[in-house]
Amino acid sequence: MTMEQQLRQLEARVDELLRISAHLRQENRLLRERETRLLDDRAQLVKKNDLAKARVEAIITRLQSLEQEDS
Repeated sequence: MTMEQQLRQLEARVDELLRISAHLRQENRLLRERETRLLDDRAQLVKKNDLAKARVEAIITRLQSLEQEDS
């Protein structure tokens, strides 16, 4: 293999590594965006869950006070 062929082979490998690197950067960016969205969704669900829990606890408290009034 001549020096020119080796250089072309090396250049092709460098180009391939650059393409792979660009692809991985893009994939990483998309994954970070997805993670951000999922964390936001989770935070909203936790808030809704806390609100539902508070409502249920309020209902239970009201029911208990009604039971005490009937006793």
